[in-house]
Amino acid sequence: MLEGIIRESIEKKETKALRRDGYLIANIYGKGLENINAAFKENEFIKAVRHKETLAFDVKVGEKVLSVVVVEYQKDPVTSRLVHVDLKVAQKGLLTKYMVPVKPVGKPKGLKDKGVLIQSKKRLAVKCVAEDLPNNFTVDVSGLGVNDSILVRDIEAPKGVEIIDADRIAVLGVIKAK
Repeated sequence: MLEGIIRESIEKKETKALRRDGYLIANIYGKGLENINAAFKENEFIKAVRHKETLAFDVKVGEKVLSVVVVEYQKDPVTSRLVHVDLKVAQKGLLTKYMVPVKPVGKPKGLKDKGVLIQSKKRLAVKCVAEDLPNNFTVDVSGLGVNDSILVRDIEAPKGVEIIDADRIAVLGVIKAK
């Protein structure tokens, strides 16, 4: 389990000192909960996120153990180093909006006809309770030819999950290479 510290001060001077010591600044929030200003060891956070098996994962901050989902992160434009991360608490029984990744599987048949697979949406917005939260949407792209696409309405959501993106938006497609 990933362990972090609660930041006592959110002043710029203390934030810079934490970053110098190898910490990643994080905000943890949830509906009806008080925001928590936290910091995690940067390397430990990256390892935990890469090796997690579900979209929601547990973190321990102070005495609290929370199940959280990564909402957004910011990188340094020069070094590409993680600078800040926003985490949302996945509260059981509470209907909440999440961003779920789209994972294409298979090799499109349009690649043989000089096509290129384009993924225009990497994540889909969904509304569900934390218990029903899918890890990802696995989409089979092996049937796609050149100029074919998969729209949001073509992706089947599991029971209890509602996709709230517009149904006419293209998620994956094969286009002719130039």
